[in-house]
Amino acid sequence: MPMGIGLPEIAIVLVIVLVIFGPKRLPELGKSLGSGMKSFKDSVTNSHDDDDNKTLSTSDDAKPKAEPVHAEKKSEAPAAGSQSS
Repeated sequence: MPMGIGLPEIAIVLVIVLVIFGPKRLPELGKSLGSGMKSFKDSVTNSHDDDDNKTLSTSDDAKPKAEPVHAEKKSEAPAAGSQSS
């Protein structure tokens, strides 16, 4: 016996939601759910588009040039004020 969601299960869930939230709040809930799904979809597609743009815009000219790191040389001579015993 396959476990799927059919029409009777969906109807039962909708009746329970109607009883819990009431007929006045259902349109508000639907609107907020739809706007949330839309913003999620937009953020996912925009982040995917940003990744594509980064891949296309990275060329040798666009990469920042690395500056060489200069290490300071320490003198091996002892400091003038220090005495060794």
